[in-house]
Amino acid sequence: MLLMPKRVKYRKLQRGNRRGIATRGCNLTFGEFGLKVLENGWIKNNQIEAVRVVLARQLHKGGRMWIRIFPDKSITKKPAEVRMGKGKGDLDHWVCVVKRGRILFELGGVPEEYARQCFRMAAYKMPLRTKFITRAHK
Repeated sequence: MLLMPKRVKYRKLQRGNRRGIATRGCNLTFGEFGLKVLENGWIKNNQIEAVRVVLARQLHKGGRMWIRIFPDKSITKKPAEVRMGKGKGDLDHWVCVVKRGRILFELGGVPEEYARQCFRMAAYKMPLRTKFITRAHK
């Protein structure tokens, strides 16, 4: 069950920029523990899904998980060995643009050491460097 928008106004988007610091979505809102991203970049929908699966398996014993990002940017790609021109390529996958400081995932209802262990496993699936944060020190 990969995340993607149900419908979008424009099918193909320009690349945009990935500079700056997150001003929104940079505080813990739902849970006690969070995974904060330390660099700017794109996170693919299958990478978000991989983390969701890892955290869901870990939280079978209890606890709650929140996904704070959504892939709403389409990325296109032209097939291999195709000549230049003939328009923009077909839709390949969806990404979420994240800026440093953004909270990616939150956990609640679990002990801190267990949350730290869960997020360590989740961090292996992420393409960017991340940091474990708690409500106390943000």
